[in-house]
Amino acid sequence: MAKKAADYEAEKQKLKEFLSGFTTQDDQGRKKFKYAEQLTAIAHREQVSITIDLDDVAEHDEELAQAIRENTRRYNNLMAEVIETLLPDYKERDVPARDALDVFIKHRHLMDARTVDGANPAAAQPVRNTFPPELMRRYEVYFKSQSNEKVIPIREVKASQIGKLVNVKGIVVRATEVKPMMQVATYTCDQCGAETYQPIVSTSFMPQINCPGEDCRVNRSGGRLTLQSRGSKFTKFQEIKVQEHSDAVPVGHIPRSITVYARGDQTRLCAPGDHVGINGIYLPIRKEGFQAMTSGLLSDTYLEAHRIAKLNKAEDDEVGEEEITQEELKQLAEQDFYNKLSSSIAPEIFGHEDVKKALLLLLVGGVDKNPAGMKIRGNINICLMGDPGVAKSQLLSYIDRLAPRSQYTTGRGSSGVGLTAAVMKDPLTGEMTLEGGALVLADQGICCIDEFDKMDEGDRTAIHEVMEQQTISIAKAGIMTSLNARV
Repeated sequence: MAKKAADYEAEKQKLKEFLSGFTTQDDQGRKKFKYAEQLTAIAHREQVSITIDLDDVAEHDEELAQAIRENTRRYNNLMAEVIETLLPDYKERDVPARDALDVFIKHRHLMDARTVDGANPAAAQPVRNTFPPELMRRYEVYFKSQSNEKVIPIREVKASQIGKLVNVKGIVVRATEVKPMMQVATYTCDQCGAETYQPIVSTSFMPQINCPGEDCRVNRSGGRLTLQSRGSKFTKFQEIKVQEHSDAVPVGHIPRSITVYARGDQTRLCAPGDHVGINGIYLPIRKEGFQAMTSGLLSDTYLEAHRIAKLNKAEDDEVGEEEITQEELKQLAEQDFYNKLSSSIAPEIFGHEDVKKALLLLLVGGVDKNPAGMKIRGNINICLMGDPGVAKSQLLSYIDRLAPRSQYTTGRGSSGVGLTAAVMKDPLTGEMTLEGGALVLADQGICCIDEFDKMDEGDRTAIHEVMEQQTISIAKAGIMTSLNARV
């Protein structure tokens, strides 16, 4: 055990050397301290998260990168401790307090300094009043996996990956609202006035009731603790459900899904219907109290997100923000550009020039007009009719692959509720929420419905409002709202 502890001290030294010494070359050939600059920004509270690229770590020390991949959770804590020790060296000026918690922490430090100065060393404050490191840290540490790292299919993520950095990709099927989640609970005692801190690591916790302070224990006054929300630390939290791609599902199976917990800067990066690639740590959910008794030996698992990137549906590359080049602008100005574009839609299907031109106009869309508060839509809806075998479904599925946001469904396999919105009970909070259907998920995208004639008449009327007004009006289970379903 002693050898292990010494090992981690050596690893911390390696991490310290990497953070302070890693350099990259810029365009002019000058050295640039990539992580040292970020540490300065964190010390001045200009940045709240730091992402460590494992490609950089491997370039510096291959063994260290391998150790981080195999034991990511432990190294996440080590890296946070190392950054905490380095921050005072990078701080060049005093930073003004940004929020209530900064003022609380400053006052606590002043109180501690006074009690240590005023009292004799023997009667110094006991160690119980030390602040948990989670409360003092105002930054998050994330790891980005190496570029040559393989993507693991969601159904292959098993017990051997617990605690490791894994790479998965899939479709976001549900994303909850972003809510504040307590990281450290702060209590004050009504008898002795001492502060008690409780770090929270799971989604639920058991609040402390009795004061563990020295005065209350000696005097047996039985002080009761009161939760102080202003002195506690909260972080942004979002639960995301990711389902595997349909082409990764074996024959005769249904798609598997995995729960992803996003915190801090990783929230609000994706919406339902997006194709995403996620790097994260695979961990079991810790349960306490009655839940732990009822769950028995089984444990639910989740992925703690470290990086969420949107993917391009066609090539499985990350979606970039590239600008149009000069050459492409020249091509746009050519005479027969309209014909060129339309013929490049489903080039493997011969003919159908007019149909392809109509589909191109649907993809591009028009301009909405709002004269005197009335909304006139500028987009078209298309209904393809024809004999069997004239590539109607092929054109539909090609448009589904081509559009950045799209949903594909068939008339027989979808109901009116499945297309518009259903009222669901949120498993995390227990309240009634709206779960968007295919038309809501394809908002500002394209919804492709095959076999439209096989649809029930009652379900077909649910689409009329969407096609004309581009909204879905709902009045169910006390929820009255209007959802967008724009093209």
